Order: sequence, then C-alpha cells, then structure tokens
Amino acid sequence: MRILFVGDVVGRAGRSIVAEHLPRMVRDWSLDLVVVNGENSAGGFGITEAIYQELIDAGADAITLGNHAWDQREALVFIERAPRLVRPANFPKGTPGRGAALVETKTGKRALVLNAMGRVFMTPFDDPFAALNGELEACPLREAADAIVVDFHCEATSEKQAIGYFCDGRASLVVGTHTHVPTADHQILSGGTAYMTDAGMTGDYDSIIGMQKEEPMRRFTSGIPSGRFEPAVGTATLSGVAVETNDATGLAVKIAPVRIGGRLAPALPEFWG
Repeated sequence: MRILFVGDVVGRAGRSIVAEHLPRMVRDWSLDLVVVNGENSAGGFGITEAIYQELIDAGADAITLGNHAWDQREALVFIERAPRLVRPANFPKGTPGRGAALVETKTGKRALVLNAMGRVFMTPFDDPFAALNGELEACPLREAADAIVVDFHCEATSEKQAIGYFCDGRASLVVGTHTHVPTADHQILSGGTAYMTDAGMTGDYDSIIGMQKEEPMRRFTSGIPSGRFEPAVGTATLSGVAVETNDATGLAVKIAPVRIGGRLAPALPEFWG
C-alpha cells in the first residue's frame, strides 16, 4: 500500500498548496491512502466543516486533529457527522467525535487511522499509551486492518519516540505532528513500523511555526501580547512523509520525506518515480 501523510496544514497558505498539489500526487503516485493533519487549517486554529470537506475533496482519506481541535466551536458539532475526522483518542471520556477511524482506501482496502496527544509540556489528558494500545488491540494490523497510521500530536521528541517504539510491529506508520518543523530521522523501526518524529507543517516557512513573525517575536522579546497570532500568507511548502507497505504484513518497506514548493529544499520519494 502507498501511504502519504501530510503534516499540519496551517491557514490559507497551507490549504492552497494542498489543493494545488495533492490531486496530482494521488494520481501520479497511485496513492492508496492519504492522511492530513488539519488542526491548524482554519486561520491557524482549528478546522471548519467547509475546510474538512475541502481537504477530503483534494484527496484526503482521513483528517487528524490535535490540541487545537475545538478552536472553531462548530467542530464540536460537525465532527459527529464527519466520519473521517479523527481527534485525539486520549481526550476525556464523553468528548465528541472519535479517536480512531477505519476508512476504506482508494483501492478498497481497510486502513485504521489513529490520533493521540502527548502529555509532556502539553495539557495532561488521559494516557496516550493506554489509549493507543486499546485501539491497536481492538483492530489489529493484518487481521482487521490492511494498514494502520498513528498521528501522535506531541511537543516532546522523547515522548514521540517512545510512542514509535510502543507501536513498533503493530502499526504501518507512526508520525509526529504539532512542532511544525520536519525532522530528519525518518526510518523503519526494527519491528517494521515506519517512523518520523515530526512531519513538519504544510504552510509558509517564512514565519514562526506558520505564524506571521511580528507578534510571536514581540512576545518573546517583551513578554507582552499585543494582538492575535495570524497565519503567514507567503508561498507554502507541502511537508509530509511517504510510506510503502508490504501487503502481506501491513508493515513498512520504504519511507521517505516529502517537501514540495516554498522555501525548504525539495524532497520526493524516489521509489515512486
């Protein structure tokens, strides 16, 4: 199976490059499954129903969230009628929506998409290890799902790595989101799970993690907020990770970073031509 994960889409710039490139990538790379993190897609904070549908129409099979899941209040309602929108599985019991979605891929296979949020330097929600373990045991790779993708939305690289090893051999891909900077540690772990600490953001990198530089710079230098964070609006880079799995096992055989457009050096999965 050919899987593309697209890192945190930030604002209009991020949405624009997804709309521009993702349909062609699906076609030219014969992608089976596309997962997009969309928790910053609405003005940098949260997601709306219209944007959810926009990302689905561009080629996403599932959209994951994170700590900004409810910044657009409508998400608390429309998530119930958006079966491919996945919020962190370790949110408190009774939270609207779902932390796991078993979706049909573009080629008719079954893919489980999981989302969880870290607790180090973040709001300490329920145990992400226990939450993910429950989902992985309920829908095992090969038995109930042809592929499993875990988006771990987390601040600390150590916690992301721990989740990678915790899921090794039980997921096709574990990829980190939230810190908006692509890491260079893409690899296949010893148990066969593809791993990358952070996929990076899909947005304008002439920014401070996707936001116009002035307000965060002012807060860093003076400690005084004077306005809202606003998404940067320059040319974006589409950042993510490409994975190919063994159809017999559901585990990874190839992994490569993806970077298209904008300021960052381009990176494409050579194994897909």
